[in-house]
Amino acid sequence: MKVFFKVFAIVFGILFLWAAFVQYNDPDAFLWYAVYGSAFVISVLFALDRLPWLIPAVLFILFMAGVAYSWPETYQGVTIGEGNIDNIEKAREALGLLIMAILMLIYTLRIRYIRKQP
Repeated sequence: MKVFFKVFAIVFGILFLWAAFVQYNDPDAFLWYAVYGSAFVISVLFALDRLPWLIPAVLFILFMAGVAYSWPETYQGVTIGEGNIDNIEKAREALGLLIMAILMLIYTLRIRYIRKQP
C-alpha cells in the first residue's frame, strides 16, 4: 500500500505541475502558479515521506475556503460555449481547488494513519 500512495502522489504531483504550466495565459497566472505549485511540492514531500500531517491539513482548510469563495452563483459546467464564460471559469477554478483539497485530506489521513500504526 505504501508504494501505491507514493505513485499516487507522484502522478498527482506531475498533474499539478502541468496545471501550473497551462496557467500562463490566465490573468491571475501567478496566483495559480503558487496554488498548483504548492500542491506539487506537497505531493513530492508526501512521496518522499518528508511531510508533517499539519501542512496538508491546513491546506485542506484553505483550499476548501477557496472552493466556497470561488464557486459560481450559477453552475453552468466547465465547457466553453455552454454558458457564461465567467461562471465557467469560476467553476473550473473551484473544481481545481476541490481536487487539491480532497488530495490534501487524503495525505493528512494517510500520514496520521501511518503514524498511529505500531
